[in-house]
Amino acid sequence: MGHLIYGTAPAIRIDDRGLEHLRAVMLTKLRRNESFGFNWDNEPDVHGDDALAKPGLHGTVWISSSSSLYFSFDERSDLPLNRKWLSQLADLANGTGGLRLIPEPSASKGSNADS
Repeated sequence: MGHLIYGTAPAIRIDDRGLEHLRAVMLTKLRRNESFGFNWDNEPDVHGDDALAKPGLHGTVWISSSSSLYFSFDERSDLPLNRKWLSQLADLANGTGGLRLIPEPSASKGSNADS
């Protein structure tokens, strides 16, 4: 059985490296006043929401400029952001299917940002 949660949504647990990249894409979209959906569908680095007794493996949240987002990390990474991954995530966020975390592509030489 699924759940429709209106109002304050539960935390969605996401591995730190992926969350760093999602944060960059989400904040860029919100600076441009662009709304988008964020979806997860049993991805290995997305562990569902914390508020439910059995975390949801599939879900969607709508994110707009009126959304209140808080990003929390277990560890600070010294690794630069992967530009190729950022580009792929931004393309997803701009599409009709919405943003979702996909596996990090291999970084070719010169494809990393300066953090």
